Amino acid sequence: MVNSPRSIRGIGRRRASDPAAQEIPPQPGVDPRLHRTMEVRDHTGEVRRWHLLDSGPLLAERGITPRGTLLAVHGNPTYSFLFRSLVREDIPWRLIAVDQLEMGYSERTGVTRRYQDRITDLSLLTDALSLRGPVVTVGHDWGGLISAGWALDNRHDVAGMILTNTGVHQKLEEALPKALQLATAPGFRTASTSLTDAFLRTTLSLSKPALPQEVQDAYLAPYRRRSRRLGIDQFVADIPAAADHPSRPTLERVAEGLAGLQVPTLFAWGPKDITFSDRFLRDLIQRVPHADVHRFEKASHLVWEDADVAGLVADWLHTTFGTAEEPRTAAPAWRPVSSWAEPAPTRPVGARITELAHDPLHAHRPAVVELGTDDGERREISWSLLDRRVDDIAAGLLAHGVRPGDRVSLLITPGADLTGVLYACFRIGAVAVVADAGLGTAGLTRAVIGSHPDWFIGIRRALAGARALGWPGRRLSVEQLPTVDRVALGVETSIAELARSGAMMRELGAPLDAPQPAPDADAAILFTSGSTGPAKGAVLTHAQLGAMFTAVGDTLDLAPERGLVAGFATFALLGPALGAPTVVPDMDIMRPGDLTAPALAEAIAALGRPAVFTAPAALRSIIETAHQLDDEGRAAMAGAASFFSAGAPIPAQLLRELRTLMPEARALTPYGMTECLAVAATDLEGIEAAGDGAGVCVGRPVPRVEIAIAVMDELGRTTGEITEEPGAIGEVLIRAPHVRDRYLMLWRTTHTSMRFEGWHATGDVGHLDAEGRLWIEGRAGHVLSTAQGPFTPVVVEDAAEAVPTVRRAGAAAVGPRGTQQVVVILETDEGYRPGKPGRPRPAEASLQEAVRRSVRERAGAEVVAVFTTSALPTDIRHNSKIDRAALSRWSEQTLRGERAEAL
Repeated sequence: MVNSPRSIRGIGRRRASDPAAQEIPPQPGVDPRLHRTMEVRDHTGEVRRWHLLDSGPLLAERGITPRGTLLAVHGNPTYSFLFRSLVREDIPWRLIAVDQLEMGYSERTGVTRRYQDRITDLSLLTDALSLRGPVVTVGHDWGGLISAGWALDNRHDVAGMILTNTGVHQKLEEALPKALQLATAPGFRTASTSLTDAFLRTTLSLSKPALPQEVQDAYLAPYRRRSRRLGIDQFVADIPAAADHPSRPTLERVAEGLAGLQVPTLFAWGPKDITFSDRFLRDLIQRVPHADVHRFEKASHLVWEDADVAGLVADWLHTTFGTAEEPRTAAPAWRPVSSWAEPAPTRPVGARITELAHDPLHAHRPAVVELGTDDGERREISWSLLDRRVDDIAAGLLAHGVRPGDRVSLLITPGADLTGVLYACFRIGAVAVVADAGLGTAGLTRAVIGSHPDWFIGIRRALAGARALGWPGRRLSVEQLPTVDRVALGVETSIAELARSGAMMRELGAPLDAPQPAPDADAAILFTSGSTGPAKGAVLTHAQLGAMFTAVGDTLDLAPERGLVAGFATFALLGPALGAPTVVPDMDIMRPGDLTAPALAEAIAALGRPAVFTAPAALRSIIETAHQLDDEGRAAMAGAASFFSAGAPIPAQLLRELRTLMPEARALTPYGMTECLAVAATDLEGIEAAGDGAGVCVGRPVPRVEIAIAVMDELGRTTGEITEEPGAIGEVLIRAPHVRDRYLMLWRTTHTSMRFEGWHATGDVGHLDAEGRLWIEGRAGHVLSTAQGPFTPVVVEDAAEAVPTVRRAGAAAVGPRGTQQVVVILETDEGYRPGKPGRPRPAEASLQEAVRRSVRERAGAEVVAVFTTSALPTDIRHNSKIDRAALSRWSEQTLRGERAEAL
């Protein structure tokens, strides 16, 4: 605690009749009893009036003994109102949220306060409050710096730290964010901060959607007059960007001191912040590497307004510190789901490449076949060449400075180049960030920036995009570029050059000096499809990634003699690890659903009798373009040994139609996800043996995988009951050695998915039958909670698709849980048009009646409205998972009589 001769007993007094307290207008979400004023001496020795929110009396009324105190410090230009959401029943902590002097409803003193002054003033206030540990500091914006400084000066009372959209350091050589450059510009600063309220209104406008008017009014209320806004001006003036700034020494002291503050820490972040961007988060993570991190992808600077930060804090506090009755000082030791499962054989990722390269039978056979090259020629890379290429690139990367643990973002067209770079990263222990172009430009940008890569390796087009969009990471090109292009794109060197230098070093007797990565070291960050929200980065360790390769290999029975046609770009990365020669069809990797039958036939012909993988949405395209095949193409298609598709459940009828093109192929439909690529599997014969049922049968668990069901209640909510009993409907839980370790910088998402100890909650809903087969019935979040009971979406959609002329159906829910109404939106055979969905229109009366009757008879649900559209909205990557949330939003607006936008 800061010791001060002015910090003496008796100077901290509460004034119940304080005029300032009476001036505070009603605030949305704030109980008036939270307001409190105190008079305390500041760093100048003068008594100053503070306003704060104090939840202590409310906790006492409820008979709750606080677990500790949350000391919340706001930044500029907000005040304690920012933290009102921390007063909630599931946070049994006393909240002390201050209005800093010159800000909010605290006193305007006319004193210019520097960074250190504010830290000292806060310490004097907490002395007067007799605030003792355990204290968890909470800071936002400038309040993050001040709360961190208070924590360092009062570390004996500090139990934890929460920082949100702040920055504790600004390198002298780095430019201030553009927003701060403008705010600090001579002649503009005072005009925007105190002469007018432009700075404040601009800050409030950053939130999208816009803040409710009553919330904006509450933020504006204490700053209506110029004299009330001088503190905003002072804060901006105190930004220590220059070496000679008076606050620079304090900034350096606090930034350096954080590394030694070994307390539980949480960073909650809004990455759309134009001021405190992700580069400030990266700096914080480097200083406090043990911190838990959660990024709210859609949130901006006022992350407390844009996202459920208070809910995150409630979960984190409970997990980390327990309760007053059962306290703890740190969260339980981390244990991933994979540690609960039967272990898989362990071997280095990429070991199969080396084995085949040294096998005389396979060494000179193709490992990777490229079609659709720029020169139109087919290109083959043997196992022997691939093995040498991997080692050459690995040696070159190490020599250039890539180190184990560095994150390397890869945006390279699937083929030999991507395979070589990827397995070189695995070899040296660099973490491969794989976010494929199928996410679309916006999704890809979020994924790359959100993964905080140290390096970015890409083709020319990707490098141009990285430059334009400001993607982080030192840049390497795949091919050697002209000097002008290299300088323009900020490229240091190329993989071609690194491979040459690596080969030269090895030829001169310098072996690849890199131990095999540890099994529990991070190996890869694979991004989900983004079909249920922003794409999430699933982190897999080397052990988990190796177990995933083993599971896929066991399930699909891949072998060097068969090979793999990868009609989905990410799947091309698996072939080499499984010892399977791999070819990617000539296709647009951003639209895997547009794969045509002729392109697939050409790829099959390149390998003879391979296994074929496509995205689920490609099935219809293949069938619909089959008439374009010539005799040679039909013969090639007929030679496929097996066919499989994953990413969404596959109806049996599609598999039957596909069999007309691939009569000898085993039609396998594995069920899995990015987090655990192979979970269950079945084939067409298995689906037919299972017969009709609720949902889509995806088969029995693959080796070393366990499946259970978290039962749902009558409102369609997941309960804590876990069962493997046949017929029980609920959220699908899985346990396997290849379940992802965690989600990248998504602490809450990780813990929510692991809320059942030892299990990964998939978010899918379904049931097990008497034969142990898993049936998928949609997403748990899309369950229709009606007055007749819960209905899973696939059951409703299957019933609607049983009506002739219906091509595909999507089920939507409208209204409050328990009384939701069911809306069905259809694609019809005649009305379907590939591409962007159009605005749905009411279906013809006869079709509406047919759909209502079918859903009533087959599923037992009542449908209130039926619409048709040219195409249902789907995820970008697979082009197959229906965006039911978008359907529900549209239906809600439409049935309220509002004009809804196109899907």
